Formats: sequence, C-alpha cells, structure tokens
Amino acid sequence: MNWKQLKSGTDIRGAAVADRTPITLTDPVVGAIAAAFSAWLSQKCGKPVTSLTIAVGRDSRISGPRIRDAVTASLTRIGVSVLDCGLASTPSMFMTTVDLPCDGSIQITASHHPYDRNGLKFFTCDGGLDAPDIDVLLSLCEKDELPAAAATAGTVTPTDYMTQYAAHLRELIQKGVNAEDYDHPLAGFKIAVDAGNGAGGFYARDVLEPLGADVSGSQFLEPDGMFPNHIPNPENEEAMASICAAVTRSHSDLGVIFDTDVDRGGAVDSRGEEINRNRLVAIASAIALEGNEGGTIVTDSITSDGLKTYLEETLGGHHHRFKRGYKNVINEALRLNQEGINCPLAIETSGHAALRENYFLDDGAYLVTKIIIKMAQLRREGKNLDTLLESLAEPVEASEIRLPILEEDFRTCGQAVIANLESYAAEKGWNIAPDNREGIRVSFPADKGDGWFLLRLSVHDPIMPLNIESNRAGGVHQIAEQLNSYLLTCKGLDIAPMEAFLKG
Repeated sequence: MNWKQLKSGTDIRGAAVADRTPITLTDPVVGAIAAAFSAWLSQKCGKPVTSLTIAVGRDSRISGPRIRDAVTASLTRIGVSVLDCGLASTPSMFMTTVDLPCDGSIQITASHHPYDRNGLKFFTCDGGLDAPDIDVLLSLCEKDELPAAAATAGTVTPTDYMTQYAAHLRELIQKGVNAEDYDHPLAGFKIAVDAGNGAGGFYARDVLEPLGADVSGSQFLEPDGMFPNHIPNPENEEAMASICAAVTRSHSDLGVIFDTDVDRGGAVDSRGEEINRNRLVAIASAIALEGNEGGTIVTDSITSDGLKTYLEETLGGHHHRFKRGYKNVINEALRLNQEGINCPLAIETSGHAALRENYFLDDGAYLVTKIIIKMAQLRREGKNLDTLLESLAEPVEASEIRLPILEEDFRTCGQAVIANLESYAAEKGWNIAPDNREGIRVSFPADKGDGWFLLRLSVHDPIMPLNIESNRAGGVHQIAEQLNSYLLTCKGLDIAPMEAFLKG
C-alpha cells in the first residue's frame, strides 16, 4: 500500500467510488487512518486511547455513509467513544472540539472534488492538522503501529451538533444587526442560497429563514452526493453563473454559495454580479479591519495590485501577500499575531477566509454571516455592499496558464526555472515585486503591458501556474510575449499551453 499517495496537503484524499479508478479509500485503509489519528491524539492529549471521545461528520457524498461506518467501526474497536454528527459542515466539526466534550474530530469530505472522491480532515481544539501531522498518521499506518483492540468496545452516540452551530450563527446576526425586531432582524431581506447539493442547505433553512429572511430564491439545498446541478465550488464558472442567475431571477438582495463542506463561501450582489476573488477579499477585509485599524491582512500570492491599493490606501491596513494554500495563509496569520502584529484576517482568493475572532477557522458560513450583517447595517445608512467596493480598482484582463513540468524531479526543475527567471528579469530591468513570498512576481509599466505576472510552483503537482493581469485591453498578451522569450530557453518545461495562448 502506497500510503503517501493519500496525502493531499493537510488532508487525506482518494478514490472512494470505483466508477473511474480503483478505490483507494477502502474500508481497511480508512479504518487504519482513523486508528492512527486516535494514536496521535492520545499522545497529544496525554490520555489513553480508550479515554478519547472523537466526533465524526460527513458531507453529502455518496461514499460518506460507508466511510463513516468504517471510521466508526475502527474507533469503537479500539475503545474510542464516537459522537456521530451525521451530515455536517467541516467548520462545525472543528467547533465540536470547542463546544462538545470531545478530544478531536474527523470530517469525511473531499471539498469540491468529483462525487467519486472523498477524504478525511482532522481537528483538535487547536485547529486542523498540518502536513507534518498527516505524515505521522500515514507513517503509523505504513508501520502498522496502531492501537490494539480494546477489552471493552467504545460507544456511538448520535449527536445533532448542527442545530447548535446554526443557533450560534443566528445569534451573531441578531446581535450584529441589532434591529428593533431582535427575533427577525432579516425581515424585508431576500437572500438566495446555493448549496450545490452539498452540506450547506442548513444555512437557508436553519439560519436565515428563522430570522425573517425570504429564501424563496434559493436552489440546490437538498443533499445529493452525485452533485447533479453543478460542482459545489464558488470558484467554478458554471456554479457562479447559476447563483448569479438565481439572484437576478428571484430579485434577491444577496446571493450566497458554498462549496460541498461549507469551508468556503462566495456571494452575489443584488445586480447578479459576483462578489468573488478580489472583491470578496476586499469586503472581508473591510469587515475585519473594523476595530483593528492599521491591521494586517494576509492573502495568497495572486491578488491584484488594485486590491493592495484598496487595503492600504482605502482601508488603512497593511497587505501581506503569502503563499497559495489556505493553511499557509492561516499559519502565516497565526505567526504574525504571535509576533505582536495585529492580523485579524487570513484569506485566499479561492474563498477560504479565516477570521481571528473565529479561531482562524476557514468557515464559509461564518464569512457569509458577517457579510449579511454588514449588508443590513449599510441598508440603515441607505447604502449597499457596492459602497464598500467603489474605490477597488479591478484588472481589465486576467488569465491563468498552467505549464506542465516534464522532469521526474519536478520540484527541483520548477525551482530552477524560478531562480533563472529572477536573474533574467534583473538583466532585463524588470520590476520584481519586493513583497512576494512565492515564486516570482514582476510588474510592467503602461507601455509594456500595464500589469504583472506571477510564476510559481504548484504545491502538490508537476505544474507551474502562471497568472497574468493587466489594466488595459491587450496587456496580458503583451506581458505573455515578453515572458515567453525566457520560457523558450527552459528545459523540462512544457510551454505548449503558453504558445496556444499567444496564438489564440
């Protein structure tokens, strides 16, 4: 068994339905990983495995019940007490470690990936496990250093934690909006929710509707692990077009969309325009910096120049670009706060947003809740969410080109491409960004493209993503042509996608 193939950053991922590829997340494999987590958690907590309580939840995938049963059987066999939370969001499973008497939790999910994939996420009260922790779990499996069967099996207790989690979000809205009608602060608002048939349908039913909101424009709230309508992913064009159309069709004041396990969220304004990527980062930052004047916002590396200007000049904050990967930006925000730097928000352009006030948990429902509160507050002033974005300059053109690496040692090859590009850029007199912490980012003046490119190495795959943005029509193509002169000299890099882009 190649256990390392199951690692995906800070998660476990694999094939769970044998429609396209053989199943890698078999019952024995899943059971072993759950047992390994128990061993790791036992050492962390300083208590015997048989004294542990672990909460288990799942998203709507068709393989979820099978994997839940395998996880539960493995845990109870070694004496662990299990809280079966049923259909649940990933953020709620972290919150069980805060609100319930449990030592850790496991969420069964593969985020926005296809129906035949699944995976496991792990939490303690300190947050999600990091990549080195996943290495430990897989090493325990590989060495078969797993807890033995207990003399007395553990118990399974059905636990409806999602009701408590939804009540917490309702209370946030009630206190944040502070309307005359405390029980129905969203009366008069029409909000369309798109759960993509994932785990997010509760937000319309259990959070918004009880507070008086009209959610009749909502769609795809029922869980269906085949995802028949669109991919549950706020970054997916089809998914965003669908919720935009739903908002326009229903004349809603706001639309919100979640990924399958609700750790990411996106929004749509009353005109049916996306509040996504840079716009979502801008609104989240405006909210996070209230009461944190001059604070630092950590983002991933591909945010636009206009966003940096907005964060620093309009909001008066500081922008700290970091690496792609939601755990990377979260861990960087944690590091900055530990150093005494006021950092209230870590956010990726993918929609992962983690606020310090919420345990630096990337929670799509919490983010959307904060946006709804802000929308209600602005309406009192005769304004709307667009008011917050009036000074945000957005690029005229933006493209991403993914360049495959052909060398077996793709990481070494990619690092060499970046190092040599840095020397090439310096020779050309190009403006290398001083604050970039991933790959190489170069800016160009108005006569040479009026924009920037960022070339980096993918976190997991033999790919070099290239992002290019420009503030004028034709600028992206002009920047790409200049960079291509260098790429033609690179060994081990497939530049066919770049050539196709330039011809197109």
